Amino acid sequence: METANTAAADLCLTPSAFAALLGRPDTPLILDVRHPERFALSPSLLPSAMHVAPQVLADWLKDRPAQSAVVYCVYGHELSQNAAVQLRNAGWAARYLLGGIEGGEPGVDGSALIQALSAAPAPLIRKRPDLGVTGIGGSRWVTRAGPKIDRVACPWLIRRFIDRDAAFFYVPADEVLAQTALRQAVAFDIPGVPIAHEGERCSFDALLGAFGLSLPALDLLAAIVRGADTDRLDLAPPAAGLLAVSLGMARRHATDDRAMLEAMVPVYDALYAWCLDQVDGNLEAHNWSPQ
Repeated sequence: METANTAAADLCLTPSAFAALLGRPDTPLILDVRHPERFALSPSLLPSAMHVAPQVLADWLKDRPAQSAVVYCVYGHELSQNAAVQLRNAGWAARYLLGGIEGGEPGVDGSALIQALSAAPAPLIRKRPDLGVTGIGGSRWVTRAGPKIDRVACPWLIRRFIDRDAAFFYVPADEVLAQTALRQAVAFDIPGVPIAHEGERCSFDALLGAFGLSLPALDLLAAIVRGADTDRLDLAPPAAGLLAVSLGMARRHATDDRAMLEAMVPVYDALYAWCLDQVDGNLEAHNWSPQ
């Protein structure tokens, strides 16, 4: 049986390596194992994290299938290391985040480590209880039926970076506010709500701002979504392609909004992967010419 001391090196995940795992269909489950009092005082989470207090982790694990996970605590010390070992001993592929959510503890961790963690910190999101995102339980979102671009891009962003257990409901436009109250949900992409268009910015942009998500690849993806959704195809070359694919997919799924959403999620996964390559300088091009 592993212990934190015998498997520490293998258990460790740097913040930059953690960031590279985000936004993918196979992103590991991200578990916040801070003590409840520390968790409650903190305004932030790691993207899509779920809080599981360390004292209930053993019960939480019961009847859950083994999978990949990243666990974190405040400083990345014994709490998260022990939780990662506990998960591994239950058959999970688990690692802990080096430095925790605070990026190391001054006076305990070495200055070189803290400096390195500060130079490349793990991305965070804000807790937003007003939007149903607290790290405890799944959020619920309602918007207009007939999604094409923004009302698909926003659920993708929520699912991949904010709350992997979020639920989405598409309803007639004149029923959105009533359904919001009925379902105890958050309305988005309609006038007069926090997550909506503002000037030239889309609801996708509003989500990024609301949760403090700042990643270069997401900024690039936001420009593509904005260009496609506001007929500003000059904003980013792929915007025209996203518009064409979205309209075509909407025609194929004209009577099933949920099928439209699920069909487009892999498209946004692929677009995000392309954006990562762009910001990393991996500029693949096709240059074959017919003879």
